[in-house]
Amino acid sequence: MSDFQFLQNPLSKKWVILAPRRAKRPDVSKGIEPVCPFCPGREGEEVEVYRVSLSVISNEGERSPGDFSSATRNDKGSDWQVRVIPNKFPFAPIHEIVIHSPDHHKNFDELPLEHVERILQTYRHQYNEHAHKGQVYMFHNRGEAGGESLPHPHSQIAVVPDEVIMEIPRLDSSAMKQLNNETMTVTTEYFSLFCPATSQWPDEVWIAPKERGRAFGEITDRQIKDFAFVLQRTIQIFDLRHGHEFPFNFYIYPGGDWYLRLIPRLKKLGGFEIGTGVFVNTQDPAETIQFIQTHFHTPDEERIKKEHSADYHRTV
Repeated sequence: MSDFQFLQNPLSKKWVILAPRRAKRPDVSKGIEPVCPFCPGREGEEVEVYRVSLSVISNEGERSPGDFSSATRNDKGSDWQVRVIPNKFPFAPIHEIVIHSPDHHKNFDELPLEHVERILQTYRHQYNEHAHKGQVYMFHNRGEAGGESLPHPHSQIAVVPDEVIMEIPRLDSSAMKQLNNETMTVTTEYFSLFCPATSQWPDEVWIAPKERGRAFGEITDRQIKDFAFVLQRTIQIFDLRHGHEFPFNFYIYPGGDWYLRLIPRLKKLGGFEIGTGVFVNTQDPAETIQFIQTHFHTPDEERIKKEHSADYHRTV
């Protein structure tokens, strides 16, 4: 049997992926944690797809930081900031791991903002590399409740065949109304952050570019700089609200009119939700956006934490 199979239910027409080999992957939640395969010193153990180098020699002989380079062979050097390698336990024809940094612990909320930009630039590069091969779905799992199997911060890129229908919500007319309502959004130069009235999860947040109708691969360097700030600041705010390293997922919509959806994993689905597909959201999205608005442009995070640690109660 192959590593995975795409199967469609003949009645519901819904798709599932059968991938039993993934049950053998290392999983910290099951007490299976090898020597970290993503830390420096393990380079060269698998073919490297792409990397952002710490520095490279330019034509003039000077070293410049943060240069990109494609990799077509095993690269054993530890001179890197971001790496992309194949997933050893794939569930799609192309399935890659984006290792965020050499640091085993720091993620989006603690890395320098410039480094977050390089991660997002890597997303863009790989999106454009694979856009003609299928649906490029980029996602990040953080924490055991978020489905993270290895703790070294990383994202995944899965290229799903075009014929497989993925049930991913699009930006509909109600969302657009919220985007045009200043009291219901946080805005920067290029992006709007909002919490849909139909949010399925407590504190669910969507980040959408103001320039609509584009695929993620069309994002510019200036937009990435702004996007990195919005994403990092949002996670930092939720660090204050739910504790450092709270579990969450995010994904980037794979088609046109892209957005990023961030979902704190603060509740477990019950039998009603699993059986019906109808979610019960116990957190008012209006309160979530108010909390974000209050803290988005406030730099004194320690003061914020002290002010709100006593009076904020989770409603999940």
